[in-house]
Amino acid sequence: MPDLLRIENLTIVAADKKRTREIVREVSFAVRNGETMGIIGESGCGKSITAMSILNLTEPNVHIDKGHIYWGNICLSELSESRLRTICGKAIGTIFQEPMTSLNPVFTIEQQLSAPIRLHLGLSKTGIHQRCIRLLKDVGIKDPEKILKSYPHELSGGMCQRVVIAIAISCDPQLLIADEPTTALDVTIQAQIMGILKKLIRTNHMALLIISHDMGVISFLSENITVMYGGEIVEQDTRDNIIEQASHPYTKQLIRAAEELYDGAAELTLVKGNVPRPGENLTGCKFAPRCALCTQKCHAEHPSLVRKEGSKGTVRCWNYR
Repeated sequence: MPDLLRIENLTIVAADKKRTREIVREVSFAVRNGETMGIIGESGCGKSITAMSILNLTEPNVHIDKGHIYWGNICLSELSESRLRTICGKAIGTIFQEPMTSLNPVFTIEQQLSAPIRLHLGLSKTGIHQRCIRLLKDVGIKDPEKILKSYPHELSGGMCQRVVIAIAISCDPQLLIADEPTTALDVTIQAQIMGILKKLIRTNHMALLIISHDMGVISFLSENITVMYGGEIVEQDTRDNIIEQASHPYTKQLIRAAEELYDGAAELTLVKGNVPRPGENLTGCKFAPRCALCTQKCHAEHPSLVRKEGSKGTVRCWNYR
């Protein structure tokens, strides 16, 4: 099956008046048609920046320094802004982190939901209205006519997120990018949103690229998982291989934390230290200062991604073998 989205050796930098800092380093992965890829890591690991760079939605001082992003045979990272928007609005849908800030407070839900439909599908006014109603029903909204006339401030966070999802799928995209789609929601609503996403992916035959710091969310929605730490990939594999036999110490810590949280442990295991800051000069493994298994070599030499034994997955760790 051909790759729908392919990222090759992507390096992203942020520049200010004093210096240029590397925030993502040589990231590569692919999402095939109909497949789901989850990117997981703590805040500051570079996962959201990687996703936003696909659509050129990063801050003005952040740009791709090396590498390429391909949509089929089209290099997205070399397209003009206008050409990129024709692909982003129709073929690629996006769900952002904060549902309450993703919607414009001065426009009704129908005005915002109908905008991409009008731009990309060219339906009649009646056709657009009917499509808006169907989309809201698809995301579990029971009174679509009322919601279409509402403004964002009149809706709950969970309801706003359903609307954001409806906008993202309004033009039947081939790929849906979801950046922390459940972060600002309570646990019950999180479960509902995850169920909606899983159903939409299956029924609409969409590919999904989901970004989260929650291993529970990633394991529920993803077939393949990419683990990022300090702006680089530390492990990649299928969901089952990651969950059942994780190879990198950082991945194991993420899984342990998720298990303790969902089992209701009285006390959670803490990993001392912090994710390295962008531009921080670490000679060896970036996880070494927080790793209980590190050796002198881990502090002195930076490990490369190596193929796992008996798997197509990769891992970046000196102690793997």
